[in-house]
Amino acid sequence: MEKAHGIVIRLNKLSDTSLIVHWCTEEAGLMKTVAKGARRPKSPFAGKLDLFIEGDLVWVPSRRSDLHILKEIVVTEFKTELRKSYADTVLAAYFGQLLEQVVEREHPVPELFDLLRRGLDYLTREEANRSALLHYERQLAELLGVGHEGMNAGAALERSFGGLPKGRADCLALLNERG
Repeated sequence: MEKAHGIVIRLNKLSDTSLIVHWCTEEAGLMKTVAKGARRPKSPFAGKLDLFIEGDLVWVPSRRSDLHILKEIVVTEFKTELRKSYADTVLAAYFGQLLEQVVEREHPVPELFDLLRRGLDYLTREEANRSALLHYERQLAELLGVGHEGMNAGAALERSFGGLPKGRADCLALLNERG
């Protein structure tokens, strides 16, 4: 069994009873686990798997694929504040989507985990805004070594990684409506 500290960045339904949980972890990088039976009312995962929760996870590595079996999660922070505003939720989701687009799976990059954590913590204290999105992109571009003086960080990331998540345009439109 393996252990890591991570943040849930995406959830997908696998079956009537199970979920695929996408994580950004400090020790293992981006990874996916299957939470068998997580959708059952009496599951040991009940109330513990939701977007942006942070916690300590234990999993059994798969020998055949990149989908590992989640055995345990101890939640250290729920980040419920991110669900109070649609714009906060959309921007937080964009942060995770962007990481998934530019980072190789299961390659530990603790500074990117820290960037995500800081971005989500900011959104728990402040309203989502355009400058938060641009700052996150700028920090990510610098950490990945693709940021260039005088070049827009979003453009640098797009050029270096073949595009940006589709959710970026929707996120910017929503944030521009808010002023």
